[in-house]
Amino acid sequence: MSDIPGENDQPDPADPTDSFEEIIAAETTRDPDLAVIEAGSRTLRTQGGPPQADVPARPEDPEVDKALREVEAELATRWGETKLEPSVARIAALMDVLGEPQRSYPSIHITGTNGKTTTARMIEALLGAFELRTGRYTSPHVQSVTERISLDGAAISAERFIETYQDIKPYVEMVDGSQEYRLSFFEVLTGMAYAAFADAPVDVAVVEVGMGGSWDATNVIDGDVAVVTPIDLDHTDRLGETPGAIATEKAGIVKQDATVILAQQPVDAAQVLLKKAVDVNATVAREGLEFGVVARQVAVGGQLMTLRGLGGEYTEVYLPLHGAHQAHNAAVALAAVEAFFGVGAQRPEPLDIDTVRKAFAAVASPGRMEVVRRSPTVVLDAAHNPAGARVTAEAVGEAFQFSRLIGVVGASGDKNVRGLLEAFEPVFAEVVVTQNSSHRAMDADELAGIAVEVFGEDRVQVEPRLPDALEAAITLAEEEGEFAGGGVLVTGSVITVGEARLLLGRG
Repeated sequence: MSDIPGENDQPDPADPTDSFEEIIAAETTRDPDLAVIEAGSRTLRTQGGPPQADVPARPEDPEVDKALREVEAELATRWGETKLEPSVARIAALMDVLGEPQRSYPSIHITGTNGKTTTARMIEALLGAFELRTGRYTSPHVQSVTERISLDGAAISAERFIETYQDIKPYVEMVDGSQEYRLSFFEVLTGMAYAAFADAPVDVAVVEVGMGGSWDATNVIDGDVAVVTPIDLDHTDRLGETPGAIATEKAGIVKQDATVILAQQPVDAAQVLLKKAVDVNATVAREGLEFGVVARQVAVGGQLMTLRGLGGEYTEVYLPLHGAHQAHNAAVALAAVEAFFGVGAQRPEPLDIDTVRKAFAAVASPGRMEVVRRSPTVVLDAAHNPAGARVTAEAVGEAFQFSRLIGVVGASGDKNVRGLLEAFEPVFAEVVVTQNSSHRAMDADELAGIAVEVFGEDRVQVEPRLPDALEAAITLAEEEGEFAGGGVLVTGSVITVGEARLLLGRG
């Protein structure tokens, strides 16, 4: 859970809430240089406080840590998450030799452009609150590859991750030898997740696609509930150049007779998704019609919501996450869980309100509008495309009263970096451009060239090393004095946010 904002950070609790009608109308492979990160962390003048338990740290046992690094090294020899061959043939072959573990439990399958991981975490929290044993598979990870596979709301241990890999390794090698291409990094992890869930065993799996839908490695499951978070432009070279084209690929997770939970979508995307639902006789619930956000009010450390679910209204639901987009994610998650339990179909009554409130109050989403330091306040958010940047910029303005906001941006070279910077330009007084340790990172000087065109030369500072960039941004935020209300937002990439999180003492 994010830190509770101090008095200087609290927005006006009397802000008017939007009506339901107004709201609906508005319509990797990671390869960090940990030695550099750990050395750099000692250059920061103020750390972010005690480590948090929501993201696993490296194993304390040297032998376990060594074994985990060996597994990570073996996985790193495979195709990374940005190199794809659009087919589920390899993962289907792996499932076959493993005995189809993904068929041994029901599942909720999630696709979309933004909000997938947080929505998955919310669904997981709700299911767990109703005493179901959950397995969650999400990507990418913030700090540790073990985060991707969770049981009962927590990342699996390093020991279990290693054991799962060793268990399926002979079968992975068997499939490698029979296919034109070896299984990719993401395909092996997907196989590990499905095997771990079957071994647990779980009552329900919550699975986030890696990219797209139809040919994504996760799509060897037949989700009882298919969730589509808002679709926007991202990975356009692989998925299509319009929301409708992208929706065609993402609609592949909608299976025969399933229930489909649709977040608010662009018109062309909605048309594609609804047509697919008709083709496979799926039942559809649409945000803004069958469910949605009735009202929301900024509260200390998050927001207070009234949600309209498939079974009725859920009032006074506290969510310790900032931003209107998180309220919409919550509405989608609630509808997905209601659909899983048959609310609105087999049973007319809503879910138990106290259980719903308890679940949402416990939701955490590391690296998503996460406060990791005070004086000045440092916020981490993994926005990495223009759509994500726009909602983050809006959320920062709503949740905090910064007199001056400094951005730290490290982006991947394959993203729409100009669009991302343009979305943040109205809210950043200055921006410090940097780069993370991934091979996918855009060179800091190249990023600076684009930033100067967007912000102007006087508002851009270049610090290629992330520790130096954080130090520079904190210094700029402090220039107006201790009580002036300056803040720092670190963004642009999940990897940048994960490395900043380590530097600031989280994890």
